[in-house]
Amino acid sequence: MASANSLREKLEKISPSEKTEQVIVQYFANPLLYELGFDDLEIRPQFETGCGKVDFAARKNTEATDIFYNSQKNPYLFLEVKSRTYDLSEGSSTYEEAVDQVKGYLSRERSKSAKWGIITNASYIQIWRKHGKVVHPATANFSINPDNIETIVRDLRNKLENYERALTICVYNNKGGVGKTTTVINLAAALKTKGKKVLVVDFDSQGDLTRSLGATPGKITLTQCLKDPKIDIHAIVQTYKLKGFSIFDIIPRDPELETLTDSRAVAYIPKGTRRLRDLIAPLRNEYDYILIDCPTQWLYFSQSGVFAADVILIPTRPDDLSSLNNAARVITSFVPETARSRQDGGPIALPTFFNGVSSGSEYTIRLAHEEIQKLINQEKSVDLRPYFWPHFKKGNENKSIFRIPDYAVISSASFARTPAVFRDRRVLEYYQSLAREYFIDE
Repeated sequence: MASANSLREKLEKISPSEKTEQVIVQYFANPLLYELGFDDLEIRPQFETGCGKVDFAARKNTEATDIFYNSQKNPYLFLEVKSRTYDLSEGSSTYEEAVDQVKGYLSRERSKSAKWGIITNASYIQIWRKHGKVVHPATANFSINPDNIETIVRDLRNKLENYERALTICVYNNKGGVGKTTTVINLAAALKTKGKKVLVVDFDSQGDLTRSLGATPGKITLTQCLKDPKIDIHAIVQTYKLKGFSIFDIIPRDPELETLTDSRAVAYIPKGTRRLRDLIAPLRNEYDYILIDCPTQWLYFSQSGVFAADVILIPTRPDDLSSLNNAARVITSFVPETARSRQDGGPIALPTFFNGVSSGSEYTIRLAHEEIQKLINQEKSVDLRPYFWPHFKKGNENKSIFRIPDYAVISSASFARTPAVFRDRRVLEYYQSLAREYFIDE
């Protein structure tokens, strides 16, 4: 096995303008995999994923009868290698191509077991994590050199050996009335029906989610936890039950949370908008999904919710012009602003979806698509098509957007303190479809 010091020496031997990919493989990729903890029989070059061959696949051998190099079963990690003349700096078109390539490898049936994808050209390196259908950055896109390679490799190995169970989702749009709270409640319940363990966090001072579920804060509250890092967060986690059956866990809002709408009160929260992410960190290995509900205004609560998340799920309405424009604002402004602050690659925005679509609304949806086209044409810094039309490809102009229909039972379910998915079979099917569309790889 190579040592980190050996990896440093090998990196120094590669020309800054090296055009040959095989040189990167020999002097960097192979020793990198060794340093990440894999040996020769745990590494398979030119692994067929089903949509092309990735340069390397790797998995630890745990049984003498299942040697990964021979069996090529259940890969854990993919490594895609580029030459140094291939620009992997973030924002370049070639970087985006490489990311799409690794996402494609990870999305294939043969790759279901794979949890990680690494992209490198020996000048840059980044690791991506797969959770169900979601592939999101687990680190920043590091610029590497002989002086920092040892630190970066230690960070990568720590990620690989400590895979976090939960995907943290913030449901957010900088526009009210799009069904954020309804989405959190019913998506959480739908995930439960798929056997997932879910936690919902009511991080809205108005407390609509807490009220809709009939929850009340205990003696120790969310606000107290935010202010005092010594309090164990487990003390404020409750279980929402229906007819005696546990559905999902909840961190309810408490009345004191309203004081944090005052910027002077927020000054007493250690780390400010970073605090919520740190607070829920001990829970990330106890749940499959953590869903955060937060208010519309881009202030402390929403900034904290987005900062704490791996991914942002953005509901819109086809009959609400402002919801489409504000979704674009979240994608082009708020999410990149948060990513620059975090400096670890996240969060990322997921494709938007239409909420509350009424029957006979095809004309309205056509108007919504016209508005989306205007937004795409106007935006120069970000290609908005993958966020509004995720199935749109060159030669296949599929502009379909996932829809949740407008059922009266969805809006009235809060009066019964029951998720609508448990009151109407059609509603359950739609939210299960939402879970499959974005999150669950079945």
